[in-house]
Amino acid sequence: MVSADPSTATLDPRQIARAHRAVELLHSHVYFAPETEQHLTGAGLRPGRMCYFAGRSAAMGAVGAGTVTATFYNFSPALVARTIPAAWTLATPEQVLAARLDAARASLTRLLGDAASSDEVVELGELLREATTVLSPEGRALYAGHADLPWPEEPILVLWHAATLLREHRGDGHVAALLHSGLSGIEALVTHTAMGRGFTPEAAKATRGWSEEEWAAAAQALADRGLVDDAGLTEEGVELRARLEVHTDALSADPWLLLGPERTARVVEIAKEFSRTLVANGALSASGLAKS
Repeated sequence: MVSADPSTATLDPRQIARAHRAVELLHSHVYFAPETEQHLTGAGLRPGRMCYFAGRSAAMGAVGAGTVTATFYNFSPALVARTIPAAWTLATPEQVLAARLDAARASLTRLLGDAASSDEVVELGELLREATTVLSPEGRALYAGHADLPWPEEPILVLWHAATLLREHRGDGHVAALLHSGLSGIEALVTHTAMGRGFTPEAAKATRGWSEEEWAAAAQALADRGLVDDAGLTEEGVELRARLEVHTDALSADPWLLLGPERTARVVEIAKEFSRTLVANGALSASGLAKS
């Protein structure tokens, strides 16, 4: 483990969380960008949820609905099954992956403007690519699929691919933390919305495909465990969610431990500026993930 290196063991845990938050949008903006649907439907997929499920899972090959449900974790199996595996009869995983790269290039070029060809894109891409060298695939199926893909050559796509690897690796670790805590996919959503941080039950049910009956049953199971009540998360629920975040950060710390405090701070500096530019130029205003 990289964390065993005494020269990097002093990295502030809060800096690890800040680094992941700063880099996140460099990958995840594609789920909102209109370019994603344009390119993926151009490859043969149907618009909407199929583009999300097939686009994100294509790195694992022509997998079935069960694999997508398992790795994405908090989507209704019935929702996933409406588009997977049907997507693979319309486009191959290779075609989907190529279209997704085209979409990432187009969206980042549009949203970053002049900064898309800047020295900072090259610098951040190189830092993040180095950070990914310590990631391991054990137990991390989505990350492993993406890690098997060849590295792009264009700096803007090196940046996007590195951000993707970091994001999927951390996401797989978060799933492991959820499993360890005993939360199912829908229970993870219920506790998330109960935190009161803007992601509402209505939005969760609409985008993740859960019925009112399924949601109520999960909420009751959580209440029986003493994790939620009519006011939201109980004290025990708050503590559980806090432990989840600490556990997730611990499972995804190695890239930043490798870079160390100074270079991680540089990642945060550049990535936050890029993320601000993405948001200012409308990165979160399109429909993308809202239809997923």
